[in-house]
Amino acid sequence: MQVILILLISLLVYKGAFAASGDALSYLPVQDAGRIKPYDSFSKEMLEIVYGKSTFEGRGASEIIFTWMLSPTAWQGKKIFEVRNHEVLKALGLPADQRYFSGEELFANERFPMVQQELQAKRESKEKLTPYFQALQRLENQLIVFREIAGGNMLRLIPPKEGETWLSVAEFQGNQQEAFANLTKSFIDRIGAVAQNAPADQLEQTAKALDESVLKFREVAKSNNPEAYSHDSKVNLEVFYNHFHPFRWAYILYMLASVMVLMVWTMNKPGLMKLGWTFASLGFVLHTFGFIVRMYLMDRAPVTNMYETVVWMSWGAVVFAAILEIIYKYRFIFFAGTLGAMVALIIADSAPAVLDPTLQPLEAVLRSNYWLTVHVMTITISYAAFFLAFVLGDIGLIYYIKGEEKNHEKIKAIANSVYRAMQIGVAFLAPGIILGGIWADYSWGRFWGWDPKETWALIALLGYLAVLHGRLGGWFRNFGMIAAGVVTFSLVIMAWYGVNFVLGAGLHSYGFGAGGVEYVAAFVVAHFLLVIYASLVRKK
Repeated sequence: MQVILILLISLLVYKGAFAASGDALSYLPVQDAGRIKPYDSFSKEMLEIVYGKSTFEGRGASEIIFTWMLSPTAWQGKKIFEVRNHEVLKALGLPADQRYFSGEELFANERFPMVQQELQAKRESKEKLTPYFQALQRLENQLIVFREIAGGNMLRLIPPKEGETWLSVAEFQGNQQEAFANLTKSFIDRIGAVAQNAPADQLEQTAKALDESVLKFREVAKSNNPEAYSHDSKVNLEVFYNHFHPFRWAYILYMLASVMVLMVWTMNKPGLMKLGWTFASLGFVLHTFGFIVRMYLMDRAPVTNMYETVVWMSWGAVVFAAILEIIYKYRFIFFAGTLGAMVALIIADSAPAVLDPTLQPLEAVLRSNYWLTVHVMTITISYAAFFLAFVLGDIGLIYYIKGEEKNHEKIKAIANSVYRAMQIGVAFLAPGIILGGIWADYSWGRFWGWDPKETWALIALLGYLAVLHGRLGGWFRNFGMIAAGVVTFSLVIMAWYGVNFVLGAGLHSYGFGAGGVEYVAAFVVAHFLLVIYASLVRKK
């Protein structure tokens, strides 16, 4: 079985590493958002901004974005603009049960200038934008992105002879225009052949012709400034990373590991434990591989936005679960770690509008890689231990609901595991806060300023210290520890998500975002209700 799994992963890597005919366009370097990225990443990011997905009607983003530029009028009636906010739809007089609209429906709407003025007035007043105005801002951004791409101003493909800003398609001259015209002709021939379901030999011929046109264009682009056009290794690796999805494979393997361990634990099949470790190990290897790739591509630690911290946190949960499992051999700790990591990675993979997975350069205030690495990674890895305690707490509550007396030994072991996980979390959170003060002094000129992020990190630390102290003092017995593992994690959620996505105030503005509030609130409330229900069942 292990050999089969290794061969399967090798095959996936092989498939992702070598491009097929007609894919050269995906590897075309583009300057966007302060870095050089492959056209593959650029096109997916742009389509997700406008349409909310990386494909449209089964066609890839690289094709869609190119046709926006070549034939923008053909897209006037296409429903490519995603609008989710019902208040915005109501303000524009559009049906609330519809999610996608054409440019004519939205921007030719007589009410659109009025809502734009509302948004501008809100921005000028410098008030915090409500979800309604955030949705309006996104709609405005969707319009700008489409117009700029359609006008040839956003796709920057050739480095300048002097300076840093690459030339956009609209700025090409002489042989640059000619090379790009040949590329577009080959592209049109290629998509025409695909659309007409042409014979295989014609498809292969048009694919090769497109690849040759892309290579010739790249030669022209490189000749303009060879030194600035030297990103091939990173561009190629990023395309591979985009298509391989290491974190997606990691959570699939974690899921298989969870199933194996659950069978060992509940059905008394110890022979499956080795298979559970194998699946978890392979998932962990891919999880780590994804991190290393992101670090290499961005020359920084991958913990600068909510998506990256969720992925890093889940990595830490697996590490801590494996260590505690090796020490105590309870099996449910390992189950909690792989299950928690799987859920966290699925959320990160399925909510790109909230957890942005794109590779972005660091904000100016973060360009101290040493302190960023030490402080942020230390703080976030503490969340991994608290998350493990939270998942263990959930498992413990389920045992209380199933019957306290018959599950007494398991409940006792889970309570001890929650305690150990909290100790690990505090051991990282406390120095993480102090290191954050050092970083704040380095970046902002003061050690501590009661910024909302700092304040809530301190509240979370004090909350967990109170629980550990209560355990030592005998105030928290088994149920108290298990319930505390679940309830106290709400402090981490507030410090981690709430400050950035709900309060949106303070000096940590580089981490601010929007969306998902209703889901996170429901998640917290549901777990509080679970604790109350388990408490009531226990007292019967």
